[in-house]
Amino acid sequence: MLDPWRFQLHIEVWLLVAFLISSYVYVIRVLGPRAVPAGELVVTRPQLTSFVAGIAILWFATDWPMHDIAEEYLYSVHMFQHMALTYFMPPLVVLATPQWFVRILLGNGGVYRAVRFLGHPVRAALLFNVGVMVSHVPGVVNASVSNGPSHYFVHVMLVLTAILMWLPVIGPLPELHISPMSKMIYLFMNSVVATVPAAWLTFAEGTVYKQYENPVRVWGVSVEADQQMAGAIMKLGGSIFLWSIIVVMGIRHFVQTFSADDAGA
Repeated sequence: MLDPWRFQLHIEVWLLVAFLISSYVYVIRVLGPRAVPAGELVVTRPQLTSFVAGIAILWFATDWPMHDIAEEYLYSVHMFQHMALTYFMPPLVVLATPQWFVRILLGNGGVYRAVRFLGHPVRAALLFNVGVMVSHVPGVVNASVSNGPSHYFVHVMLVLTAILMWLPVIGPLPELHISPMSKMIYLFMNSVVATVPAAWLTFAEGTVYKQYENPVRVWGVSVEADQQMAGAIMKLGGSIFLWSIIVVMGIRHFVQTFSADDAGA
């Protein structure tokens, strides 16, 4: 009998996490002191904290037991996994990356121009939302969860397009940033598109994703209830997360504007 809670070792996840940690340590311990002028910080404490939090979310979302339940049993857990990889982890990755490293990595040539082109808010938002929409097409979901490499390809695509989406807001390259008010509008628009497949999934009749029509029901959740929970997670999770950031940004913008006006009075 299938056991959704049986331990499964995902060595590829462990190797990826080890590679990312060792690479980050190498960057800040070896490359940083050579690239950053004496007296300047190679990496700040908030950047280190963001990196640790991002790695923790990556590990939690892609290792046992979340990965196994998300891939084999519950689409609602699969949706939460994608939420972590699409909404929660990418901004932490962006915040953890020092500007000096990005400039060394990209240079001044074609790679930099490509990132600047794709990091334009319209194109970045388009790629991000197309990725979110495509990743929930039944044919894509059924194919990816039954094939390990395809599933990881979808994850990589979601993470990369999400990182692009955040570049105009909190990216390490100031020249890609848009104005504070534009950032809030931009994030709000990115929170709206995902509600379309979420609403469709919430009110869909019958089994949308055949791969999750499994006789073993984790926590006794039916297929229909699983789909409805997945739609609710997609609709509310990303929106609440982005709206919370918008509120914080709005408060900060108001305080900065008020302080500037008060100082100039």
